[in-house]
Formats: sequence, structure tokens, C-alpha cells
Amino acid sequence: MMRMVWLDGWLRLGFKKQNYICRIQKYFSDEENKMEKTDRNDHEKMIRRLRKPQGRVDVVIDTDTFNEIDDQYALSYLIRSDEKLDLKAIYAAPFFNEKSDSPADGMEKSYQEIMNILTLLGRDDLKKVVYKGSKEYMPSEEQPVESDAARDLAQRAMEYSQEHPLYVVAIAAITNVASAIRMNPEIIDRIVVVWLGGNAIHWPDNREFNLDQDVAGARIIFGCGVPVVQLPCMGVVSAFSTSGPELEYHLKGKNKLCDYLVDVTIKEAKACGGGEAWTRAIWDVTAVAWLLDGDFMEDCLIHSPIPEYDARYAVDQNRHFIKYVYHVKRDNLFEDLFAKLGK
Repeated sequence: MMRMVWLDGWLRLGFKKQNYICRIQKYFSDEENKMEKTDRNDHEKMIRRLRKPQGRVDVVIDTDTFNEIDDQYALSYLIRSDEKLDLKAIYAAPFFNEKSDSPADGMEKSYQEIMNILTLLGRDDLKKVVYKGSKEYMPSEEQPVESDAARDLAQRAMEYSQEHPLYVVAIAAITNVASAIRMNPEIIDRIVVVWLGGNAIHWPDNREFNLDQDVAGARIIFGCGVPVVQLPCMGVVSAFSTSGPELEYHLKGKNKLCDYLVDVTIKEAKACGGGEAWTRAIWDVTAVAWLLDGDFMEDCLIHSPIPEYDARYAVDQNRHFIKYVYHVKRDNLFEDLFAKLGK
């Protein structure tokens, strides 16, 4: 009799234990399902935010305009694409190379070159919305660099929403944009960043000028959850190049702006050792073109890469999506660019 009581108690205890384990397993299964559902919802929301915009949209541009001639083309192209793009502000970005004494000097020279391009375009009305950017790169991934440009973006973006975002065309070191995000993280849900920076995923290294100047800023942009459209330089946008004869044929003599662009492009090409048969990539135009309605490029979704400090990408398939441009339709885009600049 005692054996039967003991056995009955043991079975009851075992049943309770098994029931308890089943309840724990169900709890974790439910939690995993919730997490998976949350992840799916987050991915779906990001994918929606990365779609090309329909209709006219508000844009700001962040540019190191004195660094290379492609910035002047891009700024002019954006302003001449006002059927689609409503330019709200222009930010001067830092750069440091043989054309500047420091990042601060590069930013100041870019600011003056922006003013020069606006004069050539006959758009003095836009000079009141040109802002000076940072004088240095981000010292760490946590510390922003305060500037008029970063403060304007941090404040201006608050007027927008996920459904109606502000598009940030970034064609320089990403310091101003990353600083604005660190200053006011709420703008992550109110902007879409279209950045020409980094090299293609398949490229042997990631030593690209815009990214390499401020890796900390790039890691913020790719990691904070802001929607990003990446236009990689080497391996993708490097195909978007032109030559002296082509520029002279399509732009020379059209107007003051076109003559200036042609002359400076030829001068820079020769300074860089170009012979009689040189070509030059007009990189930054592609970032503007992604927002337009023309058939200019092909893109896809990839998980956000991680720019490392050793000029490589790290990959994590659990990260959020970005839009990645993998092909530029060179002829289509140049046709539209030449037509708009020459009008």
C-alpha cells in the first residue's frame, strides 16, 4: 500500500514537472513568435521607407563642393530637377586632401564654391539656406560635431514623418548627417539618407574617400536604423564617367554654368595626369538621380553592411535592410544630365 502511495505521488510530481516544462517551452515559443513577428514588421516597414518616392519631394544636400568637380554637377543637376526635387537646404561638408589645408579649410572652400555655383545658376535666392558644416570629423561614434548644418538638419527634419520624409542627399564625408542624428535621434524616423559612399560589396577593399574620412560617422549611418540608399563608388558608380570631347560636344557654349563645368573638369583631368584620351567619373550625380523618375539605375535590398576601421565590410544577416545600387545606366543618365544643365 505504501509503495502504491509513493508511486502515485511520484507520478503526480512527474506530471506537474512535465506540465511545467511544457508551459516554459510554450512561453519561449510564444516569445520567439512575437520577436519574429516584430522583426518581420520592422523589415516590412523599412522596405516601405526605402521605396522610390512618388511625386515631388523635399530634399537637402550635403556636399564637399570644392573637393572634386562632380559635386558641382550634382548640385546643379538637383537644382535643375525642380520638377521632382524641392531643395530646402544646402550643407557644406568637410574634406581634407591636396586641395585643402584641413577639414575646416575644405568645408570653408566648399561653402564658397556652393555660392559660386548658385551665382552661375542665377539662384541667389538659395544662398540664404546654405549652411556651414563641421570643421572636423567625428571623434567617436557617440560624440557629434556641432555645426550650423547639423543643427539645421536636426531641427528641420522634425517637420517630416515616416510617411512624408525629408530626403538627405549626401555626397561627402557623412559627418554632418551622422552628427545631426546623434544630436536628435528622433530624426531617424523622419529622413531617408541617399549616400554616395563606400565601395561595392565585392570590391577588394573599402578605401573610399567619403567613407574613409569619417568611418565613425559611416558606422552610425549604417547601424542606427535610418533608411539608407547606398551608391557604392568603385565597382558601381565608377562606370559613370565622361570624357573631354563628350563634355565639349554636349555642354560647351550652352551657358555660363556649362562653360565653367567643362573648363574645370578638363583642368582637373589634366592635373591628375590625364593624357589626350582621359575619362573622369562624375560620381555624385548618381545620388541625385536615384530620387528621379528616369530609368537610371538598378538596385536591390541587402542587409546593412558594417564598415570596419580596417577598410573592410563586416556582414550580419540579422541587421536591417538598406537599398543598394548595383548598376548605373550610364547613357540614360548622361542624356538627362546634359539636357538639364544645358537648358
